[in-house]
Amino acid sequence: MLDKDCSMRGYKQDQQEDMFSYVSLEDAVPKNHPLRKIKASVEAILEEMWADFDGLYSLTGRPGIPPEQLLKALLIQVLFTIRSETQLVEQLRYNLLYRWFVGLGMSGKVWDRSSFSTNRKRLIEGEIADRFFTLVVGLASKKGLVSNEHFSVDGTLIEAWASLKSFQKKEDGGADEKSASSDDGDGGNPSVNFHGEKRTNETHESKTDPEAKLYTKSKGQTAKMSFMGHVLMENRNGLAVDNRISQPGYHAEPDAAAEMAQGISGNGKKTIGGDKHYDQQTLTDTLREMNIASHAAQNIHPRRHTSSVDGRTTRHDGYEVSQRKRKRIEEIFGWLKTIGLMRRPMVRGLEKVGWMFSFGLAIYNLVRITNLCAE
Repeated sequence: MLDKDCSMRGYKQDQQEDMFSYVSLEDAVPKNHPLRKIKASVEAILEEMWADFDGLYSLTGRPGIPPEQLLKALLIQVLFTIRSETQLVEQLRYNLLYRWFVGLGMSGKVWDRSSFSTNRKRLIEGEIADRFFTLVVGLASKKGLVSNEHFSVDGTLIEAWASLKSFQKKEDGGADEKSASSDDGDGGNPSVNFHGEKRTNETHESKTDPEAKLYTKSKGQTAKMSFMGHVLMENRNGLAVDNRISQPGYHAEPDAAAEMAQGISGNGKKTIGGDKHYDQQTLTDTLREMNIASHAAQNIHPRRHTSSVDGRTTRHDGYEVSQRKRKRIEEIFGWLKTIGLMRRPMVRGLEKVGWMFSFGLAIYNLVRITNLCAE
């Protein structure tokens, strides 16, 4: 094989590794990288959470993963849509940007996936996501980005990490499962025929995630195993100020709206906008007792339904503004499902899904705050 002279284009065929090399992570990350501002905000918030972290760890035994690093690693996972913990741990080994953000340095040891999962469980049990979300909302409030008068509310379905095949009868499941499955020789993933069988949440449940429910928000959509996420948004800049996770149902959205409204009641008149599903007399009366005006879209049907929101509310210009602003809450749901891993989170149970939902909303707010401050 002939030797090739590529010196004119700056290439050497026989390259040797340097005996010593040093790269500063601080220099490797560009000064104008958007993660720098987010990191500064996150570290300030984590300082306030020092006491919360202290209560999660025992004074004896082997040291665990520093909760600050664990939380920043989870933030990277959501922000860059890394689907699994295995992929996250792998990328932390070689991605300089991720190592810099988490605080591992060039030579810091990366944890294995099992240790990562075990330590994350402590954060879930300690309700760290809700605390983190509250402090992020407080940061936005300090910067004057949060409205104290006008809000919007909405709910979205979150597909559960459970298949329709797991939705089986609550009693005598073995016999019914056998009759519904075909003997195709695949014990791990057999073919299932539910033709002619009526399945409801009262008679059936998922064997992999019993807290998930079969539900659809409209007749034209396929029913899926789901949870329901609820968000209360302030109307000035479209920031989430409260959230809930629940099992799906017809009354789940108005019930969550009434619960979240308690957190903003008092200190003057408030308004809450919503779609037609929130035009319910019970909810409107409940909000009125809190000195909150319902700005829900009117759900009027000449024979079946009379709106609970009358002309005393709709005649004001503020009602029209609320109807226009409330649609921005879909931007939050869109971000959560396309970037924030909430289209179909790879966890099971209300507690874990709720943790991811609250944490994802906090990260959305951080990104939004950073962009607003840059403007």
